[in-house]
Amino acid sequence: MARAVVIGAGIAGIATSVRLATAGYQVEVYETNDYPGGKLTQFEQDGFRFDAGPSLFTMPFLVDELFEEAGKNPTHYFNYEQLPVVCNYFYEDGTRLSAYAQPNAFAQEVEQKLGVPAKVLEKHLHNSAEIFEHTHQLFMEQSLHQAKNFLNLDVVKSIANMHKMHIFSTMHEVNQRKLKNPHLVQLFDRYATYNGSSPYKAPGILHIIPHLEHNMGAYLPQGGMHSITQSVYKLAIELGVQFRLGAKVDKIIVDNKVAKGISVSGKEVYADVVVSNMDVVPTYRHLLKNEPAPEKALKQERSSSALIFYWGMGATFPELDVHNILFAQDYKVEFEHLFDLKKIYPDPTVYINITSKREKNDAPANAENWFVMVNVPGNQGQDWDQWIAETRQNVLDKTSRILGKDIRALIQTEAILDPRSIEQKTSSFQGSLYGSSSNNRYAAFLRHPNFSRKIKHLYFCGGSVHPGGGIPLCLLSAKIVSNIIKEKHGALVTTQ
Repeated sequence: MARAVVIGAGIAGIATSVRLATAGYQVEVYETNDYPGGKLTQFEQDGFRFDAGPSLFTMPFLVDELFEEAGKNPTHYFNYEQLPVVCNYFYEDGTRLSAYAQPNAFAQEVEQKLGVPAKVLEKHLHNSAEIFEHTHQLFMEQSLHQAKNFLNLDVVKSIANMHKMHIFSTMHEVNQRKLKNPHLVQLFDRYATYNGSSPYKAPGILHIIPHLEHNMGAYLPQGGMHSITQSVYKLAIELGVQFRLGAKVDKIIVDNKVAKGISVSGKEVYADVVVSNMDVVPTYRHLLKNEPAPEKALKQERSSSALIFYWGMGATFPELDVHNILFAQDYKVEFEHLFDLKKIYPDPTVYINITSKREKNDAPANAENWFVMVNVPGNQGQDWDQWIAETRQNVLDKTSRILGKDIRALIQTEAILDPRSIEQKTSSFQGSLYGSSSNNRYAAFLRHPNFSRKIKHLYFCGGSVHPGGGIPLCLLSAKIVSNIIKEKHGALVTTQ
């Protein structure tokens, strides 16, 4: 059997281990933390359960695929439901919108609340679906850094439909031109944050993102988001994957420009292929100190990070759903603060996720588990303690004002996650959530590829090497890197 070592047990690392194990590889996964999942983990506090990281789940078939490839029935491990409401939106002028799962119902809501004809929104979502149809195979399911992937009919079709993809406009310009209504433009501008970017800089081709949510659906796993980690981790173990938790990798062993294995606590572990699920920056800076680093890729602008307040609320709020957005009054100024000034805007857009709306055991009776997130710049040594205190006050003021109820006294328990702790816990450089940002039209091509150009047998998976972010694209990065490994290596003799 060929032997593979995976560095990091984030969801992309676990998924990669599953795909390689089903291909006949003997796989070991080394993880610094004493738990698997990376950002996709959970914790309990004072009777409340919180998903600690990613909160939105789209494209659930990518999880199902892992079980099907292993010859298993996914429903024996993992189940989920489609949410009837994708998200509730709140504006400072009192406007409220419910983005219903059915696009037609959402279009009618927009027409009723904003006076925008339903056909305008329907056309906009149709265009998002068109972009997906013409680009997903190249941009989402294959490596952009392999020439062979551009030599097929799908690419020819994509080029022929380039005029529909808005590559020479920003996301905001596309939304402004097509939608015009300020509230609706702001709603669709927010999709740039799904990969930590600014709608005023990110290319219009990212209008693909609303398709994933509005046309394909938003879902919630039974047991919360962490059940994704638990189910795939269980599958990997059943397939014979060996997990070494609490095992910090010191370096990647390279001999004559070939990755030979890793060093863990002074012990050398040899393998035929090495896959890093770490952010590419710390992979090179800490594990490949003696090797030339691809500086151009590593120095790309980083994506945004997050400041998260986990609040156990001693009341229920019927106007809120699983996903909720309380918009900033001036969105453009908020993004200028985030990416140009590297500061937190005093009137931030607030995202509130409440899984107890559907998972009743996530909170005590007559209570709710609030995951409250604000987009913030990455960690560059700012005074986070002061910023957290100020932002907490601003979030409380804004939320109380929009909901018409002072929520301060309702907080029964609290925990906080900021860019410093994200960086420390997940080895994400500066605490950025998605590696580099997509704030220019070439960003997807400037990311580090899923493989090393200079070191043979060294590969990468995870959000920092895929032109996107979130759980689906981490799973797609695992699929891509596993396919590359199988193409290049097939059946190697195990290195001894």
